[in-house]
Amino acid sequence: MTGEDYLAGHVLLIDKPLEWTSFQAVNKLRWEIRQAFNIKKIKVGHAGTLDPLATGLLVICTGKMTKQIDTFQGQIKEYTGTIVLGSTTPSYDLETEVDKTFEIAHITEDLIHETTKQFTGEINQFPPIFSALKKEGKRLYEFARAGETVDIPSRKITINTFEITKIETSIDNINVDFRVVCSKGTYIRSLAHDFGKALNSGGHLSALRRTKIGDYSVENAVSIDDFIKNLTQ
Repeated sequence: MTGEDYLAGHVLLIDKPLEWTSFQAVNKLRWEIRQAFNIKKIKVGHAGTLDPLATGLLVICTGKMTKQIDTFQGQIKEYTGTIVLGSTTPSYDLETEVDKTFEIAHITEDLIHETTKQFTGEINQFPPIFSALKKEGKRLYEFARAGETVDIPSRKITINTFEITKIETSIDNINVDFRVVCSKGTYIRSLAHDFGKALNSGGHLSALRRTKIGDYSVENAVSIDDFIKNLTQ
């Protein structure tokens, strides 16, 4: 690959590491490409945000391929992860501390599998208050961190597949591993929260990995370090 190739347009499949923001990943790759090929300016963007506590596939476009970002964002996505039943957090994941605990004695494996049926097909979902969506010019997480409450409208999303792959039960909680195939705009954190509520308990996300966007798979992605190492080869 040459600098001209990146300017003409290229699609990069990156396996985003834990605790990196999608914005940080884009900035890092843009800087490395500019430095490697002595390019003053190049467009680089990602096709769908991943939370800092999520890992997995980032589709990153360079140069003229950034015009295709909306197309990639609209494609079906696949995730794997773990929902913890028996407690909730304000952010619906591990960004914030547990704020409430719930009984789990009534939850059986059969009930867990049966409840997934409530969350397949077209459903209404409320985005988490700890999200980057904007309202009145501010990010929702800014309201949340300031302790302010705001009305968030629900949105229609589609969940094609909600598959339970493993269930582990302890005294205080139940860890449920899952695979989800869903439409653009789906918040897996909200799914975890709503799933716990549907089981008359609480739920939050403890791990999340994006495995596919359309035909692109994380199996074909590279780490940021490996991309940089092979950039000029």
